[in-house]
Amino acid sequence: MTIQSDRFTAAPALPDKAVLSVPKRSLAYRVQGVLQHVVWIWLAGLIVIFGLLNPFFLSTPNLQNILVQATVLGLLGLAQSLVLLVGEIDLSIAAATGISSALGALAIQRLGLPVAFGVALGIGVATLIGFINGLCVTKLKMVSLIESLGMMITLQGGLLAITQGNTLTDLPDSYNWIGQATVGGWPVMPLVLLLGFLAMGFTLRRTILGRSLYATGGNAAAALVAGIRVQRIKIIAFTLSGFICGVAGYLLAAWQMAITSNQGDGFLLYAIAAPIIGGVSVFGGRGGTLGILGGVLLLTVIHVGLAIVYVPSFYVTMIGGVLIFIAVAVDALRVNVLGDG
Repeated sequence: MTIQSDRFTAAPALPDKAVLSVPKRSLAYRVQGVLQHVVWIWLAGLIVIFGLLNPFFLSTPNLQNILVQATVLGLLGLAQSLVLLVGEIDLSIAAATGISSALGALAIQRLGLPVAFGVALGIGVATLIGFINGLCVTKLKMVSLIESLGMMITLQGGLLAITQGNTLTDLPDSYNWIGQATVGGWPVMPLVLLLGFLAMGFTLRRTILGRSLYATGGNAAAALVAGIRVQRIKIIAFTLSGFICGVAGYLLAAWQMAITSNQGDGFLLYAIAAPIIGGVSVFGGRGGTLGILGGVLLLTVIHVGLAIVYVPSFYVTMIGGVLIFIAVAVDALRVNVLGDG
C-alpha cells in the first residue's frame, strides 16, 4: 500500500498537457508568421546582398529603375490576382497586353485617331478580351487554363499578323509621354502602379465586390447559396483583369517607345509568380494587395540585381522558374500543414 501510495503521489509531478501544447503552438505561430511574411523577408535579404555585392544597387537611379520596371509587372500581377482570387487562371494576360497596345498604336498611326482615342481603343480591346474569357469560363464551362491558353496563342498569332513581324516605332511624343516623363527627377510611371494598388486594396477590403471575389474563390457552392451570383463575379474578375492588362500594355509601349511582334510575352510567368509568391492562393479565396506588391518587388529586385552583378540572362530565367516552384511549394505548405486556407 505504501509503494502504491507513493506512485499516486508522484503522478501530479508530470507536466500538464496544456503546458506541453504551449511550445508547440508557439512554434506553429512562429512558422506561420514566417510563411505569411516570407516574401518581405526574402526581399529585405536580397536588397542587402545585392547592395553588398554592388553599391550601385542602392543608388537613387537604380531604385528609380526598379520602380519603373515593377510598374508593368505590378499591373499584370494585379490582373492575374483578380482571376486567381475567384479560383481561375488567365494565361492570355501578357498576349492581351501586346495586341491591345498594337491595335491602339496602329489606329493612331494609320487611321489618324487622336492619341487619347487610340489609347482608349487599346484598353477597350483588352477589356473585351477579358470579358470574352469570362464568358467562355462561366457560360461555356471551359477550363480557364485551357481556354486562356487557346486565347493566348490566338492573340500572339494576331499580333504577329498585324505587325508582320516588324516593330512599331515612331509613336507620337504625347503617346510616349507617360513612359518618359519625370516629376522632380522621379519617373511618373510608378504613380500609376501606386494608384492601381490603392484601388485594388480598397476594392478588396471595403467593397461588396471584394468580399464576393473572396467568397467565390473560397467556396463557390457556399457563395452561391449565400446569394452571390458566382458566374457574374467571375465575369467581372476577368473583365477587370483585361482592363488592367490594357493599361499595362499602353504603359509598356510608352516606356519602350516601340511595340514588338512579341510584346509582353516575357511577363507571363512572372505575372503568375508574383501574386502567388505574395500569398495569393492558386486555389482561390485568399490573398492581399500588400503581399502582391511584395511579390512584384521581389521578382523585380531579383531581375535587376542579377543583371547588376553581371549574372548572364539565361541564369535569370532559370532562377525565375525555381522561384515559381518554391512559391507553389510554400503555398501548399501554408494551406496543407498550417491549415491557412
